[in-house]
Formats: sequence, structure tokens, C-alpha cells
Amino acid sequence: MMVYVIFLAIVFALLALDLGVFHKANKEVSMKESLAWTAVWVTISLLFGGAIYWIYDVNFMGINTLGTEPAKAMIDYFTGYVIEESLSLDNIFVMAMIFGFFKVELKYQHNILFWGIIGAVFFRLIMILLGTAFVNSFEWTIYIFGVILLFSAYKMIKQGEEDEDFRDSAGVKFLSRIYPIDWDAQNGKYFIKKDGKWFATSLMATLVVVEFSDILFAVDSIPAIFSITTDSFIVFTSNIFAILGLRNLYFFLANMLDKFEYMKYSLVFVLMFVGIKMLIMHWVHIPPMVSLVVILGALVLGILYSIFHKDKEPV
Repeated sequence: MMVYVIFLAIVFALLALDLGVFHKANKEVSMKESLAWTAVWVTISLLFGGAIYWIYDVNFMGINTLGTEPAKAMIDYFTGYVIEESLSLDNIFVMAMIFGFFKVELKYQHNILFWGIIGAVFFRLIMILLGTAFVNSFEWTIYIFGVILLFSAYKMIKQGEEDEDFRDSAGVKFLSRIYPIDWDAQNGKYFIKKDGKWFATSLMATLVVVEFSDILFAVDSIPAIFSITTDSFIVFTSNIFAILGLRNLYFFLANMLDKFEYMKYSLVFVLMFVGIKMLIMHWVHIPPMVSLVVILGALVLGILYSIFHKDKEPV
């Protein structure tokens, strides 16, 4: 368990450096800045793949309980990272809707996403440890995860473009039971005191909705990584590094989502592929490298077709 403590200490140190030094003041994040920070987080994530190889090669702190080959552990990490990052693209659509619904100013969005990721780290650690325990104790659990992914793919195909009233969401209702919400406060604070009484602001309501939405997305993405490996450390680290870069990727892609409309079908394919893989894994073995190539290929095709189709559309 100490290796998790070390990893979390590194993650929180990076996040503290991010918020406490580079993004200390509330300000709008430019597309250029978001692209630069996305590159930083992707680079760190890729370098950690090399660390995974070393950790499993020397069996650092006895983490390699399954006797996984270092090269396989590294490929599993990269595959899990790509799966989580790709499925997070749909999360970006939802975050854009949430910020638009609550009319959150651009200069406050980075701070909300920062605290959202702090919560996501804890929630996902709990979900991954519980999921690993279930998969290792009850083999049939893997089939349930496979069905969940196929159902998620079906929902993604069927989902419409209608606006959602996030004020009626479970997260906001839960928050309002603890604190009354001042919907007019837009001063960058999550709580304010008026006439001796504490109120939650619309920013706090936004943060709660973002957090709840991440939990719902984790129900899809975490089982998907279990199709690659049941090693909880690889599942957790690949998952966390993927969402660490999600904030900055959001600011880069939020205004470009309409340019990649066919990415939705790539994500549907990814969910279907990993879901079917989980259902047949006891009879048909698909190597991790094949999974990585198939998933990357689906994403690239979605991007290229979106760009090509836009170019062919009549003006």
C-alpha cells in the first residue's frame, strides 16, 4: 500500500505546483496555454510508462504480486491510459454543457476543474480497489462489466442533444440539503456568508455536478481498463494520469468539439470492443498490444473522418 501513498504524494505535489504556482490567480486559460499544459501532462504520463517498467522489473515494494512481465505491465499502462483518455472526450462535452448551464466565467473554470480532479482521485481509488477485489474474488464480475460497457455504447448512440436541467441533478439536490444555494453569487468563492448564514454559491453547485458526472463516467472507463488488466496499481495510475491532463485538454477542445462530431462513433466502437473483449476473454485472448493498436486506430479514424467530412460539406 505504501507504493500508492508515494504515487499519490507525487500527484498532489504536481497539482499543488500547478495551482499554487502556475495558476494561482483566477484567469481565463488561452488555447495556446492549454495546449502547452496538455503537452506537459501527456509527457509526464508517457515518462511514467518507463517508471512502470522499472517498478515491475525490480518488484518495487512488492507491487508485482501477479508476476507481470515489465514490458507487459508498461503496455497495459499505456493501453489503459489511451482508453481512459479517449472515453474522457465524452466527459469534455458534458463539462462544457455544465459550465454553460451555470454560466461560469472562463476565469473560474480552471479552479473548478482542479478541485474536481482532487475529488476524482479519491473516488476512483476507492472504485478501482473495490472493482479489483470483486474481479479477483468473483470471476463472473468481468461479464457484468462487459455488459455495462455494451449498454454504455448503446446509450451513447441513443443520447440526444436536448438540454439538461442540472439544477435538478442529484448532486445539487444533495448540496441544497446541507447549504442553501445563492445562484447569483459569481465572485470566485464556493461559500459566502450573508446575515450570519452560510450559503453555497453557483460555483460550488457546478463543482458538485462536475464531481458527480465524473463518478458516472468512471462507471464506464474503469471497467474498460479491467478488460486489459486486473492489476489495481496499473489501472489506478493509468486512470489518474489520464484525468490529470483532462482539465487542460478541456480548454483546448471545448471550442472545437463541433469539428470532431464523428468522434462519438469512435468512442462507441471503443466501448463495444472492450465490452466484447471482456465477454469472450476466457475463450479468446486478445493481446494488449493488439487492443492498443485497435483503440488508437479507431480514434485516429474518427478524427480523420470528422476533418475530411467537414472539408467536403457544402459552404
